Amino acid sequence: MTRNTWHVYLARCADGTLYCGIARSVPERIAAHDAGKGARYTRGRGPLEVLATRRCLDQGSALRFERAVKALTRADKLALAASPARLAKLARQVRSAHAQRTGARRPA
Repeated sequence: MTRNTWHVYLARCADGTLYCGIARSVPERIAAHDAGKGARYTRGRGPLEVLATRRCLDQGSALRFERAVKALTRADKLALAASPARLAKLARQVRSAHAQRTGARRPA
């Protein structure tokens, strides 16, 4: 894992709620959440259990993917966590939508 890549992670809090975030190092970020130094939402809800992660090439693509995951229903997030194929499909959809909006071409 290089420090230039970003990861989107979906985690279950101890109270059963779900949290989605981005980080360069997911284990370090989860440790910060569990120590009460992460996002305000996760304070007092630890420990967190990572359900799924997805590597992204840069922070912008991680933020776009995080936004797409957060827009899903709880049931859809759990289905996403249970199926790597669904996770990959959503990532492709987000990349494709971004490419269409920006006119960016995908590498050959």
